[in-house]
Amino acid sequence: MLNQTPEWKALQAHAQEIETSHLRELFAEDPRRAERFRAEGAGWLLDYSKNRLRKQTLDLLFALARACGLAQMREAMFAGDRINSTENRAVLHVALRNRGARPILVSGQDVLPEVRGVLERMGRFADEIRGRTRLGHTGKPIRSLVNIGIGGSDLGPAMAYEALRFYSDRGLKVRFVSNVDANHFVEQTLDLDPRETLFIVASKTFTTLETMTNARAARGWLLSSLKDPAAVGQHFVAVSTAQDRVAEFGIDPGHNMFGFWDWVGGRYSLCSAIGLSLMVAIGKENFTSLLEGFHAMDRHFQEAPLEENLPVLLGLIGIWYQNFLGVQSHAVLPYDQYLARFPAYLQQADMESNGKSVDRQGNRVAYDTGSVLWGEPGTNGQHAFFQLLHQGTRLVPADFIAFACPLHPLGDHHEQLLANFFAQTEALAFGKTREQVLSEGTPAALAAHKTFEGNRPTNTLLARKLTPYSLGALIALYEQRIFTQGVIWNINSFDQWGVQLGKDLAGKILPELTCGTEPRLGHDSSTNALITRYRIWRQG
Repeated sequence: MLNQTPEWKALQAHAQEIETSHLRELFAEDPRRAERFRAEGAGWLLDYSKNRLRKQTLDLLFALARACGLAQMREAMFAGDRINSTENRAVLHVALRNRGARPILVSGQDVLPEVRGVLERMGRFADEIRGRTRLGHTGKPIRSLVNIGIGGSDLGPAMAYEALRFYSDRGLKVRFVSNVDANHFVEQTLDLDPRETLFIVASKTFTTLETMTNARAARGWLLSSLKDPAAVGQHFVAVSTAQDRVAEFGIDPGHNMFGFWDWVGGRYSLCSAIGLSLMVAIGKENFTSLLEGFHAMDRHFQEAPLEENLPVLLGLIGIWYQNFLGVQSHAVLPYDQYLARFPAYLQQADMESNGKSVDRQGNRVAYDTGSVLWGEPGTNGQHAFFQLLHQGTRLVPADFIAFACPLHPLGDHHEQLLANFFAQTEALAFGKTREQVLSEGTPAALAAHKTFEGNRPTNTLLARKLTPYSLGALIALYEQRIFTQGVIWNINSFDQWGVQLGKDLAGKILPELTCGTEPRLGHDSSTNALITRYRIWRQG
């Protein structure tokens, strides 16, 4: 068991030694701390000096990583080995963005030609929409695009579209529908013209409940205006592997279906045909730049020594706090409004990947796994939850993310934004002592209220500019951080059985909500009573 290894026990002992150390002391001990505790890769600078750790801490964490076989598991992933053991699948999202010439094999077959073939088809499709040569059923050009998916089929492209909106075709309306709540579909299509609207239905099996419910609603919405069932074939495309179901829906699989593979997990699928809506929005050149950013960080992760490896450093620092200092949550705070949905995207990527309670051998783990991850853009968060970060009783490590150059150089907005960005990490780290507060003339009765303990840890991630390349590298950085932690915890980061039970129960409850006669309910007393009340209110 992991927590019985010498490396784990050495970190436990070290945690007791460093527990009382303050960041003020750590910086005073080493005038070159900021220089020593930093790393760079794929255009990103990571300053991790404002963390509660010493060089010895890192050495012990690197020893743990080596004992857990991180390097070997990393190579197994890149080699196409079936490291997703519960589903007997390779984990090769890295192949989707690979820009090199070396083959990547799955069951002895190089997957890169097929991957690049799909990208070429996506590029031609994107050119047609962006060039307004893709026409709808009435001969009008397509000017509105609606992506219908859920989970990774929605969060990835929706997040990246918002992040890269600056680079998008502003003559196109691009929308995303995921929630089975009808409010989502209605609001996202309310101002669209069916004659100019194309739907991308993203579902590997073409059976996903939420996605197909919304897809059928979209078909009904279209046909209520255009009347002719043949219009479906000109206003829908599918991202799927289920040719028969796609054809049954009214979509020509030969021309309007884009495939992907079982070695691509949904939350890691942005670089596949799942990113079709994004490629249309930003163009194939920018999408290629995004892939290049992903690939650059993948290579950094694969090739850089552990001591200089950004994903490894972030992963191990997270394990240090969670498993040895008792931290329960982690904040991701982008100081760029374009990254507003980045924390939500990471919630799925991280919590669906590493929210596991059994190890790869099926044994119950005896240590915490998975980050409780959350966040909002700065400076908004400063006027919301930063009070808890600074003076609350919970320790919440945070990643601060920003760019040196603004996309919209408007007055001194960016300087104000970055002044707050730098100030917050300084304030969280060093705080303000009671003596400093009193020296400013604060009444003694108020001194405790205005004292800041500090010693609140942060990582700072800084890049030159938000571009498709830097976004791709940033996403890959967090993906490989997730992989690093999953290897250390000895869990399978690439299945998601935990989402299935609720789906199964929903399938049983749905007919009990819709049947005309009173159903015989066999749930617990709470669920039975709630279903009964729902039926009374719905029918009355």
